[in-house]
Amino acid sequence: MTGVLSLTMWKSYFFAAAALSPLVWASPRSNLKGMKWANTSSPLRYEKDGTFKLSIFEDLHFGEGQNNPPEVVWGPRYDRKTITVLNTLLDVEKPNLVVLNGDLITGENTYLHNSTTYLDQVVGPLVQRQIPWAATYGNHDREYNLSPTKLLMREKKLYPNLSLTKSMVSDPDAGTTNYVLPIYSSDPTDPVPATLLYFFDSRGGHEFQRISPTTNKTIPVPDFVHPSVVSWFNKQKSLFHTRYRRHIPSLAFVHIPIYAMNAFQTRPGGVDKNREPGINDDYPLAPQSTENDEYTARDIPFMRALASTPSLKAVFSGHDHGNDWCAKWDSTLPGMNVSGPAQGLFMCFGRRTGYGGYGIWARGSRQIFLHEKMVESEIETWVRLEDEAISGHVVLNATYGGDLYPVANNKTT
Repeated sequence: MTGVLSLTMWKSYFFAAAALSPLVWASPRSNLKGMKWANTSSPLRYEKDGTFKLSIFEDLHFGEGQNNPPEVVWGPRYDRKTITVLNTLLDVEKPNLVVLNGDLITGENTYLHNSTTYLDQVVGPLVQRQIPWAATYGNHDREYNLSPTKLLMREKKLYPNLSLTKSMVSDPDAGTTNYVLPIYSSDPTDPVPATLLYFFDSRGGHEFQRISPTTNKTIPVPDFVHPSVVSWFNKQKSLFHTRYRRHIPSLAFVHIPIYAMNAFQTRPGGVDKNREPGINDDYPLAPQSTENDEYTARDIPFMRALASTPSLKAVFSGHDHGNDWCAKWDSTLPGMNVSGPAQGLFMCFGRRTGYGGYGIWARGSRQIFLHEKMVESEIETWVRLEDEAISGHVVLNATYGGDLYPVANNKTT
């Protein structure tokens, strides 16, 4: 795909240096059968005033530079700076739930014996404040020395009361973090979920502890949501609708963005600074289903499933550190044969939170503020930066894409 080559090469170069009923629960993956999936914490629920806030932390990239010479100490220094960012954002925003939306760890820089231990630094500020979290794993969380399965096992073993991360698709090729969580009504007598949160594993990275006998190199993992996950998602939607006789408003989280975001960004007119405020420096962005720097269209079934979900309001992604805008997908974009839904599906980047990884954009976190009675029609969202400033404060609603907002401040640190 034109333009993907340069961005992909840049990134590669840099890094080389119990709430749900049994009806909804799918069997955990076979290699996770020994896990205890029950969570003793209370189910997610809207506050008494009908609000619920999520903070998205993504592209944290802990553990970077560990395999560099001892005199190169930027990795641990960056980890400490990232923890400072997390502490600041949590103290300012005080979310009900944190979404860790991929690339928690730079797995290609860590060792087999300690890769998963970096999770403790990632979640330390959350544990300190007793804030629950739900994670997707990114391409850098799946490397020769870092197993996403072992990462999930550590989450559930050490933090069973706070980690809501799960694995609901048994196909061994499906990735790890594919699951759904409900947020219940502020009315404790209402048994129907008020909102659903879907989490998808876009995979990528490399197979754990496997070397190709033909190339003698690590084995790449495809970077798109697997068809078995799409089937699972479609079944879950049907089950929820059959049981509750309504389309429940939903949000989705996946680390690598869908191709529709690339098509929106590169269309004539692209991302408007006032109508889709945010930084837009990773151009063109790197979407799912990219092989040998070309788009292969294998994420089309996933995009079709998203676009055909009437209750799905928005999908949130990371991966591209230099982007943090939101767009409405409500038409057929150039180069695509999948149309956005007539009512529109919002596609948002979060904000790169960690000091690891490429780029010098100011670190931050996307906030999602839900109103129980209004989530069907609007979602309020903004980016909180590490200096506590707010950027790109918008309302995702019927008029988004036409409304005018202040231009985002493209700060660096």
